[in-house]
Amino acid sequence: MKLIERDEYLKEMREVEGTPDIKVLTGVRRSGKSKLMDRFTEDLKNRHENANVIHINFNLIDFEDLQEYHRLEAYVEDHYQESCDNFVLIDEIQMCKGFEKAINSLHARGKYDIYVTGSNAFLQSSDLATLFVGRTYRIDVFPFSFREYSTYYAIDNPYKGLTQYLTEGGMAGSYLYRAPEQKYKYINDEVLKALIVRDIVRKQKIRNVQLLDKLIDYLMDNVGNITSVRSITDTLESNRTKADHKTIGKYIDYLCNSFAFYKIRRYDIRGKKYLRSDDKYYLSDQSFRYARLGIKNMDYGHILENIVAIELLRRGFETYIGVLYKKEVDFVTIRNGKTNYIQVAYDISEPSTLERELSPLRQIKDNYPKILLARTYQPEYEIDGVCVIDVADWLLGK
Repeated sequence: MKLIERDEYLKEMREVEGTPDIKVLTGVRRSGKSKLMDRFTEDLKNRHENANVIHINFNLIDFEDLQEYHRLEAYVEDHYQESCDNFVLIDEIQMCKGFEKAINSLHARGKYDIYVTGSNAFLQSSDLATLFVGRTYRIDVFPFSFREYSTYYAIDNPYKGLTQYLTEGGMAGSYLYRAPEQKYKYINDEVLKALIVRDIVRKQKIRNVQLLDKLIDYLMDNVGNITSVRSITDTLESNRTKADHKTIGKYIDYLCNSFAFYKIRRYDIRGKKYLRSDDKYYLSDQSFRYARLGIKNMDYGHILENIVAIELLRRGFETYIGVLYKKEVDFVTIRNGKTNYIQVAYDISEPSTLERELSPLRQIKDNYPKILLARTYQPEYEIDGVCVIDVADWLLGK
């Protein structure tokens, strides 16, 4: 498989190198965490003349004997080198029974720089504080961005490239398959079914797998729509699926903690406060929807919104759904005290559509940047103080 440099992640790993934290790479299954660890191993050896990199990958049978925490710690201690900078990199850490005891013990010794990845169901962000006694630093790894996708395929025309990316998505493992049917089969079987059945169901001991499946279908079909636990429960029950809001709430938490979905809350722009009810849920990669539900009912507007939502999270923005005078601004982003308002539309060629998208932004009275992202196929321009940018150019960072 062709490999590309994932510069932003490598940069972040270098920046936290040498800190006393346990570095934890998180992200949806098959988003490239193990490949990133392989690349970081090479990078450490190239940059440090005295680097002793102890890299354990539990996907390999070579390390099968270490699947017990006493043996794991003993192996690392046996490979420690006094005169070197000692780095410990462990892939699929959950395959070692009692792994947290080994990691906490190694961390307490104060002589290792530790990096781990693991199955999302067994290494959830909500579990890190209780699993590891020492401080943790989380590095969120997402599927390929449009920029990475363009690099991988050496795309010259970003506008045509985005049309491909809308349906192919960022799960790089699927790129090895030529036919769309084969790509989606890989995503459905190797990512979704493994994530749901092998990980979430097993960890959480879920008995009602059918309810979980129907919930996933509902969330995928309603990407970008305002929803709530209560409305989901009511809809499922109206379709003769027995459900209760507590169970649905728990299942949604499992899916979000496993990075299959991301929940984005609503923010009252005028009142400057967060709203408690009715959120939006976005897929970590848009290809999941097509792999599971098919491509008959293509909803390009909401899929484009999904891509922008994940890109904002990928870039590290604190992201919310904006509410102003009963109108919605797709995204309010905050970083370093600076706010941006972003509206997303697939096609604004019709004057009525353009007016509908500009209307919520015009009603915002502060002076923070207001942006409309759409498929304009032309350079950036401005309307009434709103910056209109082609979404392909924005995704490429132009």
